[in-house]
Amino acid sequence: MNEIFTYDVDVTWLENRKGILKSSVLDEQIEVVTPPEFAKGIPGIWSPEHLFVAAAVSCFMTTFLAIAEKSRLEFIDFSCKSTGILEKKENGLMISSITLQPIVKVPDDSMIEKAQKVLELSHKSCLILNSVKSEIIFMPHIQCDDTVSNNDISR
Repeated sequence: MNEIFTYDVDVTWLENRKGILKSSVLDEQIEVVTPPEFAKGIPGIWSPEHLFVAAAVSCFMTTFLAIAEKSRLEFIDFSCKSTGILEKKENGLMISSITLQPIVKVPDDSMIEKAQKVLELSHKSCLILNSVKSEIIFMPHIQCDDTVSNNDISR
């Protein structure tokens, strides 16, 4: 792929520790603030830290959906919990790890192995996960009626 794509996002300061994120190609704007864990932080509004983790988990989901479609994986449901850990390192604060816990529900046992392969390929192919230096902890779960398969994969 030799194409180059750009994604322009602008931020405008509103007041205190609050701003508005917007893009000329998107309809909605997002309020963004310093999180409440920091001085003058505001609870209940998206923070850069939330958006960072959201970028990882939403990219993983869209990658999974594309690979599942191409692989003709039949699945009933997909969801993914994610948690970012912020901690002080020698170079300052950073999101040191992001844990992704996808859950894929498949219609029958015959899809479990294929679902596992699609999840693993999605984990390896996700462009945001490949673009961050945070440790990615991958803990996929595949459900089929009463059967659950748990596998932990880290990179």
